[in-house]
Amino acid sequence: MPELNSSLANAVVEGDIDVAKKLINQALAEGATAQGIIDKGLTPGMDCVGQRFKEGEMFIPEVLLSARTMQAGMEILRPLLTEKQATAAGTVVIGTVEGDIHTIGKDLVSIMMEGAGFKVIDLGIDVKPQRFVEAVREHKPDIVAMSAMLTTTMPKFAETVNALKEAGIRDRVKIMAGGAPVSRDFVAKVGADGYGSNATAAVDSAKSLMGR
Repeated sequence: MPELNSSLANAVVEGDIDVAKKLINQALAEGATAQGIIDKGLTPGMDCVGQRFKEGEMFIPEVLLSARTMQAGMEILRPLLTEKQATAAGTVVIGTVEGDIHTIGKDLVSIMMEGAGFKVIDLGIDVKPQRFVEAVREHKPDIVAMSAMLTTTMPKFAETVNALKEAGIRDRVKIMAGGAPVSRDFVAKVGADGYGSNATAAVDSAKSLMGR
């Protein structure tokens, strides 16, 4: 099984969806658990991708292909996870803020969060502050993650934080923010708790906020 796990991790790094699916089904047939496949195959693969991206050895198109491979694997395994396993690391509500329709960065963070063991509720793009409030009330997440790729939509971070405060639920969640024009200082000024300069950093920040 160690060799199969290594091959699966490599398939994720290479972005080979067909091979990854084949290996996952083989592992399941041989008695591996869904959580074991995630922990020993998919997650190590995405960890490697994240490290290579951080070091400039992989670029966004390659990372997206790896992320889609991870997602394809999760589609097979997700129904086999218990609720406890599916929320082992915590629950994240994520969305691109109102007025912004960029999705790639958010999607990448979502997939990598899920690979790290988080349950992810993706609200999509152009998400109004009130929609974030509704999602917190409905899903009771540990973290709210917001993305903005335009300087013109960055003020929506503060509006969302204020909307959560006005609803009396700000203290129930940790808030993360990120995106190409966003800085750590800006995130701190709007009252958020965490910042991710890229998808890998966002996952690290989420783990830190959860005390991991």
